[in-house]
Amino acid sequence: MQVEIGKIYEGKITGITKFGAFVEIESGVTGMVHISEIANTYVNEIKDHVQEGQVVKVKVLSVEDKKISLSIKKAVDNPPQNNKGGQRPPRNNHNNDNRRNVWEPKKPVPQSEMSFEDMLAKFKQNSEEKQCDLKRIIDNKRKSGRRGSK
Repeated sequence: MQVEIGKIYEGKITGITKFGAFVEIESGVTGMVHISEIANTYVNEIKDHVQEGQVVKVKVLSVEDKKISLSIKKAVDNPPQNNKGGQRPPRNNHNNDNRRNVWEPKKPVPQSEMSFEDMLAKFKQNSEEKQCDLKRIIDNKRKSGRRGSK
C-alpha cells in the first residue's frame, strides 16, 4: 500500500516506547507517532494519552525510505487555537479595571498545567540566568587575580 503525505488514516497502536507509539494504519504498513505529536499538551508519559490496541486517527507527516512519520494531534478535527492569529488571550486577573498590579508577585503555575512552550521558555530563562551568574563569577575571579599578582 502507498501512503499519501497529508492524508488522515485510522490505525491501531501496536507498540509504545519512551519516544513514541507505533501505529499500523493498514495491513502491514506501520508508522511512528513521535512523543511530540501525541497531544497538543506536554506529554511526559505516552501511556497517559494512548494505550496499546487503541484505534486512533493519524495524519501522515512524511515518508522517508520506509519510515513513516505520523501525528495524532494534527489529525484531530479542531485543534486548540495557539493564538498566532493576532488575537490576545483573555486576561486572568482579579482587578476590576483589567490592569494587573505590577507589585503583586506572580503565582507560579504548576508544571502539570504548563504547555511545552511555557516549560521551554522557563528552562531557557533559567539557563540564561545561570550563564550570566557564571560569567559574573569568572569575571570577578579574573579581576581579583590581576590585583593580587601586582
